[in-house]
Amino acid sequence: MTLDLFRLLIDFGLFVLIWIVQLVIYPSFVHFSAENLFVWHQKYTQRFSIVVMPLMLSQISIALLQLIQAQNWYTISSSVIIVVLWLTTFKIFVPLHFSIHNNKPIEKACEKLGTKNWMRTALWTILIILSVIFFTQNHI
Repeated sequence: MTLDLFRLLIDFGLFVLIWIVQLVIYPSFVHFSAENLFVWHQKYTQRFSIVVMPLMLSQISIALLQLIQAQNWYTISSSVIIVVLWLTTFKIFVPLHFSIHNNKPIEKACEKLGTKNWMRTALWTILIILSVIFFTQNHI
């Protein structure tokens, strides 16, 4: 498997995950009582991290390697998008999840997760489009 194909598959996996989060997981939070959400959220974040962190670490590692190998429209733009995704994830979303995890104002945190996540959803959608374009230009 080539590095470009591996990157395309990882980008696709994160694209699918973010849309599931946006359309299914975050909207489902409103159906929990505060107590049940607190209990579920602890399980959800542990389980979800097992899936998403290896993908995100692989994505940023491969993007860095691709950027070192060649500086072109794809490697530069995708690297910028990935850095923005990491920054928003750890500056906005991790604190919101910690707020739920610590049983702090859950309603506002859940609402913010759903509305602010559209930014990440859009960025991962743009990223998969760029990856598909790059891959098809170079391998098909």
